[in-house]
Amino acid sequence: MEILLEKVLLAIYYLTLGSLAIYGSHRLVLIALYYRNRHRLNPSVAAPSDWPVVTIQLPLFNEMYVASRLIDSICRLDYPRDRLEIQVLDDSTDETSKLVSERVSHYLSRGFRIDHLRRTHRHGYKAGALESGLTRARGNLLAVFDADFSPRPDFLKQTVPHFANPEVGMVQARWEHINRRYSLLTRIQAVLLDGHFAIEHAARHASGRFFNFNGTAGIWRKEAIVDAGGWQHDTLTEDLDLSFRAQLRGWRFIFLPAVIAPAELPVDIHAFKSQQFRWAKGSIQTARKLLDTILRSSVATPIKVEALIHLTSNACYPLMILLSLLMFPAMYLRRDADPRMLLLLDLPIFLGATGAIVLFYIISQIVIGPDGRRNFHTIPSLMGLGVGLAVNNTRAVLSGLLHDGGEFQRTPKYHIENPADRWLGKQYHALGTRTVIFESVLAGYMILCFTVACSLRMWFSLPFLYLFLHGYCYMTFLTLQHERATRSFKDLGAPSMRLATSTDDTAAGLGT
Repeated sequence: MEILLEKVLLAIYYLTLGSLAIYGSHRLVLIALYYRNRHRLNPSVAAPSDWPVVTIQLPLFNEMYVASRLIDSICRLDYPRDRLEIQVLDDSTDETSKLVSERVSHYLSRGFRIDHLRRTHRHGYKAGALESGLTRARGNLLAVFDADFSPRPDFLKQTVPHFANPEVGMVQARWEHINRRYSLLTRIQAVLLDGHFAIEHAARHASGRFFNFNGTAGIWRKEAIVDAGGWQHDTLTEDLDLSFRAQLRGWRFIFLPAVIAPAELPVDIHAFKSQQFRWAKGSIQTARKLLDTILRSSVATPIKVEALIHLTSNACYPLMILLSLLMFPAMYLRRDADPRMLLLLDLPIFLGATGAIVLFYIISQIVIGPDGRRNFHTIPSLMGLGVGLAVNNTRAVLSGLLHDGGEFQRTPKYHIENPADRWLGKQYHALGTRTVIFESVLAGYMILCFTVACSLRMWFSLPFLYLFLHGYCYMTFLTLQHERATRSFKDLGAPSMRLATSTDDTAAGLGT
């Protein structure tokens, strides 16, 4: 019986590690697709002789620090004023509405067509606001910008010409980061997003696979939205949901990596974890909703495979938790095995699960340009943060499997642009969750495992153990440091903070 249990444990261990290696190695596929098809990116198109009417939608909810910056940047866009309509879709419940009203009045007096649209409820959250604005939009093209964006003046002139092709339903620009150099956390986030846009989006678009609108910094054809069933709020990623529905209907999407849309990254760890929770939960909800339809559709098999991996990739986080628990017992059971055999068996899987990801982000920094090489040193911390997110995002995956929709918690923004800017004492701080308890327990467990492995001279196990040790310790440190800083600031008599609640903690069974 004991031998049987050992075999079952090792089988589960290798199945888990192998599954992670498959998802990790897929990054190599994306790299290959990128280099094979990059010549198709950024096609040149002629400017139209008659620029079409564009409606710009700005969904806002309690964004007092950045709402004015957003509206000002939109009104600096280089586009015929009689061809431009601006909708500020304001669901705010605080001082934001007053600030927006003042900026709208300012630009109305200067001849802009700008509407301040207020709802008496938040039904459907962002998706509901966009759908409400859609019914009143004058333009057949609709550009969407979240509150933390500041598009460059030439944004519309670079993107709108691509809609001369009647098959194009959406054009997405690449995000850049206003506060990339603010802290190690923002530098890591920037590299994560660089990989998503510079490699994932570029490879999927250029190779004819499905990719998604990112909720902002893109333009939709109104007909494509309506044809796909409109904005729906039964997932937390309405952008991902609509993207797949529209592409299944035959609409063509275009990604333009040379068109840059600067935005502000979250600067505190709770806001970052809340954002990651929303994205992970929403992607699983979208997979539940659409994956069967995609797999049964008539689209090509490579598109189906890519969609399957894309929509289920957050399943890696529960697998990481399971691997964390099984890793040391599995290594201990094999402590007397031939080291050469362990190296031959484990090294390829380890490199597939981790080495491919490291290479993916290195390539992404090479692709974005010469300055990207300055970010190589952040990749070890990026790997640690990825592991550290396992508890938070496992909670999101479980919640996404069990529940449709949920409250849309927008990410707090503080108008942080320079290293000297501070966010402590401002409103809209995301509340922490009890995941730090689980993260700290796993950190302690990995420290114990690492210590025992050293004492037993299990040298081949140390690199993998250290990756998880570093990840859980790093996340625990960042979370406790954040809570200590905010608590100290409040103790000094700082202004009270309006806190945004966290999402669906109890739904995943991991506390509130």
